[in-house]
Amino acid sequence: MTAETAGLRSVAGVVLNIQHYSIHDGPGIRSTIFLNGCPLRCWWCQNPEAVILRPQLFFDAGKCAGCGACVAACPRGAISLVDGHSRTDRNLCDASGRCVAVCPREARTLMGRRTTAGEAFDEAAADAMFYADSGGGITLSGGDPLVQADFAEALLKLCRSEGIHSTVDTCGQAPWPVVERVIGQAGLVLYDLKHMDPAAHLRATGVSNELILENARRIRRELGVPMRIRVPIIPGMNDSEENLEATARFVAGELGRSTPVHVIPYHKLGSAKYELMEMPGRTDCAVPDAARMEQVCAVFRAFGLDAAIGG
Repeated sequence: MTAETAGLRSVAGVVLNIQHYSIHDGPGIRSTIFLNGCPLRCWWCQNPEAVILRPQLFFDAGKCAGCGACVAACPRGAISLVDGHSRTDRNLCDASGRCVAVCPREARTLMGRRTTAGEAFDEAAADAMFYADSGGGITLSGGDPLVQADFAEALLKLCRSEGIHSTVDTCGQAPWPVVERVIGQAGLVLYDLKHMDPAAHLRATGVSNELILENARRIRRELGVPMRIRVPIIPGMNDSEENLEATARFVAGELGRSTPVHVIPYHKLGSAKYELMEMPGRTDCAVPDAARMEQVCAVFRAFGLDAAIGG
């Protein structure tokens, strides 16, 4: 092992999960490493446990016996008993995991772990036998990998050193030097576009979209990394004809008609996570059906773009 490789392997980060045999995060069969930390606060987020740059605590109130063992174990006094069940003050919780260790009914689970790039890479690359036959590889997702730029860059360089195809799934909200050094190491970027209007984007995600759009242009113009655009379809937020056409116009005109577009239907599979994190989640959004998603694809195809549902 060279000194450079040893240095890359020692870079520390926080990983939410490593999903094996993934077929929706880039070409072929892939291992997807979900990193903690995200610069956006999308109200429809399906992975709220990945937003903060540290492990997060899940609490299943239905399993809680109200024994109080977690109250005594918490070093920060973040847990109290309310109506016979424990409750966690998320502003005080530092996810030490001590409450998880003492819970007799496994009502508490720690999501995410601190690790090194070498450990995460080895776990993901254990699936390498599937990559060659399928044209797959390793995908970095999240959260957003650009939040942990050093960690993400180390993982991508380890992929490159072993000849493994790498993909980065990002919203693009980061300074250009970060984008350049991380995305520049990848074989493919999956790039999210959520809304074309800056004010609407700010309301929906907590940030405007100017930097995101400019980074998309620069990735295409300066890095030459293959790009796929992903558009989450959130009814009532970004599925108007006006916004869909504006998005299609941007992709076709600024990124090129050879850039594929994947439209991702909103779903509610992550809704239970908000309850497990003891926080409110919105439930007033409809799930678009297959017919509506085909209509969305038709808008992009009308601009000469290759559009598909999912992926």
